[in-house]
Amino acid sequence: MTVKKKIQEDQRLQFLIGIGLILMISFICYLFINVIGYHIVALILLLTVSVLAMFFKIWPVVTVAVLSALIWNFLFIQPRSTFSITTPEDALFFLMYFVIAVMNAVFTTKIRKAEEVSRRRKERENEMKLYNTFLNSLSHELRTPISTIIGSIDTLKENSTKLSLQNKIDLFTEIEIAGHRLNKQVGNLLNMSLLESEFVKLQLDWYDINEIIYSIIQLNESEAINHNIHFEADEELPLFKIDAVLFEQILQNILNNALQYTPPNSVITIQTSYNLKECIIHISDNGKGFPEDKIEKVFDKFYRLPNTATGGTGLGLSIAQGFAQAHNGTLSLENLKTGGAKFTLKIPAELAHPKNFNND
Repeated sequence: MTVKKKIQEDQRLQFLIGIGLILMISFICYLFINVIGYHIVALILLLTVSVLAMFFKIWPVVTVAVLSALIWNFLFIQPRSTFSITTPEDALFFLMYFVIAVMNAVFTTKIRKAEEVSRRRKERENEMKLYNTFLNSLSHELRTPISTIIGSIDTLKENSTKLSLQNKIDLFTEIEIAGHRLNKQVGNLLNMSLLESEFVKLQLDWYDINEIIYSIIQLNESEAINHNIHFEADEELPLFKIDAVLFEQILQNILNNALQYTPPNSVITIQTSYNLKECIIHISDNGKGFPEDKIEKVFDKFYRLPNTATGGTGLGLSIAQGFAQAHNGTLSLENLKTGGAKFTLKIPAELAHPKNFNND
């Protein structure tokens, strides 16, 4: 929890900060009372109460407002060091200060609370829009493979003796592809639930990044029929201590996004590099790239670019970024000047050169 959030939620801390601030400002003003005059002190204290009202809850602010009025009376209004007021003008001025300070504290906190309610309502409306979009996408993403599986199985059951061997192979292939698609979406849902639960515990071990990338490319062979994936292994690349399952999921989601949203015959290039502190992976393509004003949103949960083809739930890149952050790493996106987009993954990790690495 951040310090700002802790202060906003802890009312006792607000009392302490508010009272301490008023006492400190009053002391400073007291040192210069002969220069600034007690009317200016009233404005300074009133400004302090107004600023606190912008951030604190109502009771700490009201308490500070009342305290500031009493301190102003005791230390600055003649006769000083007493609560008595000798002139009608000062009495009226004190009464006006007291009323204005308290009303300002109450009204400012009320307005802030109303703005907070309005902001939450708008956020809720946006969340509902995203949720409905997600449900529509998820409905399509789940129903389509399920319908394919059920339809293929029904065809096999009803026409088993009439189908040729090739027909059966085609149907089994459709079932396999649909099963993988279904498994991918269920996996995304489980991964998102894991991230939202904030219960991601890394299982670190030494891994060869080249092998992981090759396995991801092989896993996507069927979906990459109309694309060209280019990767040249760096034999000098050291071993890295990472969570291989999460690392594979990051690369899988980025690569799947490129395969799904770039035109046929696009070239997807995977490059590896490293420094003494981190492993670096670049995944770029020569497609159309991303709209510049949408780049910051592509990692948002459920977000999908406007006018994109049907398919996907808008979770893949959000999960990839979440798993990168779980490694204390970063995942960034930029458009290439030559066309297309480039994802850059940086994962802080221990490294060891294979020839100096002894397996137990």
